[in-house]
Amino acid sequence: GVLHEDLRLLLDTALPPKRKKVVLGVGDAKMGAAVLEELGVQCQTGGVVAELLRGIRLHFSALVRGLTAQSAAKAQLGLGHSYSRAKVKFNVHRVDNMIIQSISLLDQLDKDINTFSMRVRSWYGYHFPELIKIVPENSMYCRVAKFIGNRRELSEESLEGLEEIVMDSAKAQAILEASRSSMGMDISPLDLINIESFSRRVISLSDYRKGLQEYLRSKMSQVAPSLSALIGEVVGARLISHAGSLTNLAKYPASTVQILGAEKALFRALKTRGNTPKYGLIFHSTFIGRAAAKNKGRISRYLANKCTIASRIDCFSEVPTSVFGDKLREQVEERLAFYETGEPPRKNLEVMKEAVVEANEVVAEVKRRQEKKEKKRKKREKRRLEALAAAAEELAENSVMETEENDVGAKKKKKKKKQQPEESEAEAEPEENGVEEEEEEEPLPKKKRKVTVEPEQEEEEEEEEKKKKKKKKKKAVAQD
Repeated sequence: GVLHEDLRLLLDTALPPKRKKVVLGVGDAKMGAAVLEELGVQCQTGGVVAELLRGIRLHFSALVRGLTAQSAAKAQLGLGHSYSRAKVKFNVHRVDNMIIQSISLLDQLDKDINTFSMRVRSWYGYHFPELIKIVPENSMYCRVAKFIGNRRELSEESLEGLEEIVMDSAKAQAILEASRSSMGMDISPLDLINIESFSRRVISLSDYRKGLQEYLRSKMSQVAPSLSALIGEVVGARLISHAGSLTNLAKYPASTVQILGAEKALFRALKTRGNTPKYGLIFHSTFIGRAAAKNKGRISRYLANKCTIASRIDCFSEVPTSVFGDKLREQVEERLAFYETGEPPRKNLEVMKEAVVEANEVVAEVKRRQEKKEKKRKKREKRRLEALAAAAEELAENSVMETEENDVGAKKKKKKKKQQPEESEAEAEPEENGVEEEEEEEPLPKKKRKVTVEPEQEEEEEEEEKKKKKKKKKKAVAQD
C-alpha cells in the first residue's frame, strides 16, 4: 500500500500544482488506490484506460523524440528482468536447484558403483574367490583387488599395504593366508591389466561420490540448515528434490510430507481400500529406526510435523540458521523418550521462545561479520582504486617528461645542424700565403684582460719616443 518513491517523484513533477480536478488513468486498480491514498488524486481504471496505455506502449518510440524501437525494446527487457529479480529476490547462495541435481547424481552414482563393483567381483572372483567373503564392502574390495593383482605374488612384505587399505590386521592376515590356499584359476597378465584398470575407474567414482556428498552437505547448510539439522542432509535433500523446490516443500502440509515418496503405495491402498502408508522418504531418518514397531506411525507423524516447520523457517527467513533445527531435533528426541519411558516432554511454546532468542543472537553475529567483511572489501577496493590512480598519474608524468626530452633533443639537433655549415665555410677559406690550415682544433681565445696604465709611465714612454725620433733625424742628416 506504500507508493514507491520513484513513482511519487514522477507524479509530483508531472502533475500541475492544482491537482484537485486532475484525474489520472491507471491500468491497475491497486496502483490507483495507492495513488489516491498517498497523493489524494482521483484515478480512473477501466477498459478505455487499458487500451490507451496499450497504444502508448505500442507507439512509444514514435511519441518520444530520439527513441528508436530497438532501444525501447531493450528498455522493456531490462525493466522485465529487474522486476523479476525484485519479485523473486534471487540469491546465489540459496539456490535449491543445485541440491536437486546433486542428490539425483548421488543416487545415480550409488547405483553405478554397486553395478560396477559386482562386475569387478565376478571378474576377479575367478582368480581369487575367497576375497569376497573376507572383504564384503564394494569400494574396499576394488581397492584390495587393485593392490593384490596376481595372488601368487602376494607375500608378507605387502602385509602393511593391505592393513592400510582394510584398516584391520586380522583381515590382512586372513587375505594373505587365503591367497596361499586359494582354489581360484590362474590369470593372464593382459586380463589382470584390464581388471586393474576397471577397478581404478570404480575407485575414482567412489572418491568422486565422497566429494559430492561433502558438497551436498555444505550446500544444505546454506540453503536449508534447520531441515538438515533435524533430519539429515541426504534425507532433507531427497525431500526437496521430490517436492521440486524448497518453496514447494514449505507449502505442503505435514500429512503430505509424511507420505512424500510413497505415492504408489498410497494410491494402491486407496484403490484396494487397504491400509495407507505411514511414512515415505522420512523412513530413512534415524528416528523411525530407533522407535518401537508400535510407535513408528506416531513418531513419523510427529517428525513430518517438525520437518514442515523447519522447511518453512528455512524458506522464509532472511538469514537462515540451524538453531531452530537443533531445537526441533531435541523435541523429537524428547518425544522418543516419552514413548519409551513416559517422561513428559517440554511444551512447544517454551522451546520456540528459547529458539527465537538464540536465533536473534546468531543473526546479529552473522550480520556483524557481514558488515566487517563489507568494510574490508570496501577498503580493499579503495586501495586498489588509489593504486590505479597513482599509477595513472605516474604514467602521465612519465609521458610529459618524455615529450619534454624529445623537444629538447630536437632543438639541440637543429643547433648542431646550423653550426656544421658555418664550420665547413671557415675550413673552405684558404690562407693568404696559399697554405691550408692544419686540421687541429685550437682552443678558444681567452678574454683579454684590461690593463690599467698609470700616468707617470705614459709620460716616460712619450719622452723615449721623442728621443728615438731625434736620433733617426740625426742619422738621416749625417748620411746626406
